[in-house]
Amino acid sequence: MTKNENRCVITGLGMITAIGNNVAECWKNAKQGVRGIAVTSTVETKNCYANLAAEVTDETLDDVDDAMSMDRCAKLCVKATGEALRDAGLDSFGDSTQAAVIMGSCVGGVASVEHYYTHNKPAEDVPKIPISAIANQVAKTYHIGGVVTNIANACAAGTISIAYACDLIRAGKADVVIAGGTDAFSSIPFAGFLSLHALDENPCSPFNRCSGITLGEGAGAVIIESYAHAMQRKARVYCEVLGVGVSSDAFHITAPRPDGKGQMHAIRRCLANSGVTPAEVGYINAHGTGTAKNDEAEFLSLHTIFDSENNDLSVSSTKAMVGHCLGAAGAVEAVFAVKALTENIVPPTVGYNEEDMPRLQERAGKIDFCPNQAKEKQLTTVMSNSFAFGGNNASVLFSKQSGNVELPAQRDRIFITGLGVVSPLGNDIDCYTRKVQSRAILTEFSVESHVDRADYDACGLKMAFYRKLDRFSQLQAVSGKKALIDANYIVTEENATDIGIVVGTADGPISTICNYQMDLLEKGMAAGSAFKFPNTVYNAAGGYLSICSGIQGYNVTLTNGIQSGLASIAYGINILRSGQEKAVLATGTDENDAIVTELYEKLGCFAVDNTFRLSDGSTTLLLETESSMRTRDTAPYAELLGYGMVNQSTTLEHFTDSESALERAVMLALHDANISSCDVDGIVGFADGLNVTCQVEQSAMAQIFSQKLPCFHIHPMTGEGRAATAALSAVHGALLLSGKLGEKVYSENCGVITADGLQMLLVISQSFNGAYTAIILKSVK
Repeated sequence: MTKNENRCVITGLGMITAIGNNVAECWKNAKQGVRGIAVTSTVETKNCYANLAAEVTDETLDDVDDAMSMDRCAKLCVKATGEALRDAGLDSFGDSTQAAVIMGSCVGGVASVEHYYTHNKPAEDVPKIPISAIANQVAKTYHIGGVVTNIANACAAGTISIAYACDLIRAGKADVVIAGGTDAFSSIPFAGFLSLHALDENPCSPFNRCSGITLGEGAGAVIIESYAHAMQRKARVYCEVLGVGVSSDAFHITAPRPDGKGQMHAIRRCLANSGVTPAEVGYINAHGTGTAKNDEAEFLSLHTIFDSENNDLSVSSTKAMVGHCLGAAGAVEAVFAVKALTENIVPPTVGYNEEDMPRLQERAGKIDFCPNQAKEKQLTTVMSNSFAFGGNNASVLFSKQSGNVELPAQRDRIFITGLGVVSPLGNDIDCYTRKVQSRAILTEFSVESHVDRADYDACGLKMAFYRKLDRFSQLQAVSGKKALIDANYIVTEENATDIGIVVGTADGPISTICNYQMDLLEKGMAAGSAFKFPNTVYNAAGGYLSICSGIQGYNVTLTNGIQSGLASIAYGINILRSGQEKAVLATGTDENDAIVTELYEKLGCFAVDNTFRLSDGSTTLLLETESSMRTRDTAPYAELLGYGMVNQSTTLEHFTDSESALERAVMLALHDANISSCDVDGIVGFADGLNVTCQVEQSAMAQIFSQKLPCFHIHPMTGEGRAATAALSAVHGALLLSGKLGEKVYSENCGVITADGLQMLLVISQSFNGAYTAIILKSVK
């Protein structure tokens, strides 16, 4: 191991919450213990047992550029980002590929979902709905050309966004990253938490009454730079981001593990990644939601790790003031933690009465939970914790001192060792191979994949578990389990934290979300289903996969349109290269039904001059380091050499404007793989029947490659399954290189060729918003 010279520092802060429309207002009110919780003015609460929320009151949200194209959550995000950039002394980035945006969200544009169904389904609402719209709006506003994506890990999304930002900087993929999170208060999360009886009738009281949460809204943004980049421009530095720990409970879709094991693994991994001992942590901004199960698990985690090591630890929950801001929570609390660190002031946990104090003292022990009053304290290192639905846990450390952050001195090679497929062509590799060899072509304009009892029996999925899942999660569970089986990878208690999950999705459980909204409009807010609500969050599929597989390592859900399936592989490469895991399930999943088809029809995808076919499915690849792979009797399909990711914000109508971004993504992938364009033998492309996407692919490839290369396109056979098809393109490339598709294979532009001539393949994918991912695969035959 060698010390990583790409230190990550924070140079800008932005925030908007119920207690302030900027960092200065929020911090002043937080120090004074001001609560932003009041009776909601947004949601109808008739027949509801609770009616409180912590809502933003800012009349300038519509002053941002192109506000008409944004959901409220995106406006909050752009507002906080603008403040953070001004604070950092930065402005537009001129489409630099070394600038990135990673934004977290739990529910995304659900306010636009409600507007869609209450205003005669206007087409202009559709692009605002997905979480993937958020980071793209930031990138468009500030001309960012590097990695642009959204983390959709519910209440841990903001913290994991910071984790990914630091990974990109330490990998040399970015010099500066805008990271954060955003969510807006709306009917779906309110009715959902109401149905779970998780809302408090009174303002929430974390670590005290613990009788429920109060939902909030807002956004937080931090500017993270490499130390070298910040020093070069003489930037003011708040602190250093030392390290982050991410884990999965593999226990329950909404409740935390009572033993706190997953939380403790995230905290301990964060400390280890940071080179910091428990004794060095002066303050923790706790997750502290105010529910009994969450607070008890967090009490246990904090006492277990810190009691014997740290007699001077301060802890507080700022949610008692700003509410639970869901996907924004981790980012908002990161800003509070940085302000606490730099000003040497611990914000309070408000809500205690005099009669509460003896019980707090009994439960707190030596930990100071800072009841009601802020306190001055000399701080050097602080932590922020976020725990979420799906059993996702994330912890991050900030420090005034440079840390001892280490990365592997030498890259371990990465291989694809297992494949799991659910597609319109069938639900296993042999079936997929046969259908490809027969060159079956889709004729219907909209098709669906299917899983049945035989699939989950083959995966060892019990019906009692399977019935809890919505269709999006069912597709994911089957493909994920099949990839593990295909690789002969057995998850045990001993290796459960050595393997992670990265789920990529374009639209998440969009049908479940829309159906939930329609139920609320028909039956009222008090009639929300506690059974269905957990499945409205994007990361439920990854959570269910961790539960049924036993995987307790890194767990993240990312979303930025169609290319998210290939982006999950790129993220998996980062995780493995940084030494955080030995194996990763990288997956792309999206669903299709009448609702999804209607939304894509609104986007204009089914115009008569196109041959676009909408589909769905789930594709999972097991990525492993060579050292992990060698511990088992398994033969890899292919080696992963490198990747490139680029963004040039656009719309489907102007998609051809992003052609140069595709060229840059490919060149970055070639550079990462340490090869030239002359080394590539073939291309697995993304042409999906839309004239504009076909045109961009053909033109860009002609610019990059002087020779005519065989091109392979799976979309005529599988349809556009979005993230599922993007990941399936990588599977197709791995099957070509391994010889599983036969000695002779069909390419779209060169006809039948000999598979042995393929040693190096480029796989590319796009999103309608102008995001591109390219990866390089190498034969291991």
